[in-house]
Amino acid sequence: MPLVVDRDLRVEYLDALEDADEGDLSRLASLFARLERGAITQALSVNADAEITHQKTLTAAVVESLAHKFGRRREAKVAELREVNVLAAALRGRALEQLETAFSQLLEPLSAIGDPHAGVTLGGPDFGNSHWYKFEVVRCAKEGGKYANFAEDHFFVKATMRVGQDRLVFVTSLHHVGRELTGMMEATAFARLESYEDPEDSVSQDFSLCSLEPFIFTHKTKEADIIDAFTRWLDSALAVAFKDFGDRL
Repeated sequence: MPLVVDRDLRVEYLDALEDADEGDLSRLASLFARLERGAITQALSVNADAEITHQKTLTAAVVESLAHKFGRRREAKVAELREVNVLAAALRGRALEQLETAFSQLLEPLSAIGDPHAGVTLGGPDFGNSHWYKFEVVRCAKEGGKYANFAEDHFFVKATMRVGQDRLVFVTSLHHVGRELTGMMEATAFARLESYEDPEDSVSQDFSLCSLEPFIFTHKTKEADIIDAFTRWLDSALAVAFKDFGDRL
């Protein structure tokens, strides 16, 4: 290590040099050894502090790496669970076709008592109306002992039929269940029977749950495996709504 003789050692150093000039190197060697030992000790102390700092840096780096790792794992899991939304959108499309067909078939018998008008509306995050029918969906979920999670995507199909002062509103809802994201969704179907009373055009309405049991599916469910069962489930719910509407007319 580089040696530094400061002013406090000046006298000792000069005396050791005089002895060395006369052939006695012991005092000079002893001084150099003492200074070298002090320099080494100081250097080791600095390196130890630096190593501790280095270890802390490594630990922080490992913690940060684990945070990123677990964060990516969580993101991957969330993405996997939300794949159920793809199936929900597909089932919404199937429901749209089925409701359009059924309500179209209903037009003919209703034309005998009036001038019926039918319409179908799609709902979901892609239409900006996911919040529609929240009250009714929550009510249906509660009746089944479940929690409808509107923090996640909600899909629905609304079909309407009006004859004179009476209107049927039939909604098929596909929503997440559980307070946390679980990858599980259910389909429920409910109806509102509305009467428009002239002259103020006020509305009285009756609510009914048309699906006795919800239709459950998850992020691991394949559309091909459930489409027939879903079609039968929706057909049963439609039959309940149509009968109630017919009894009202």
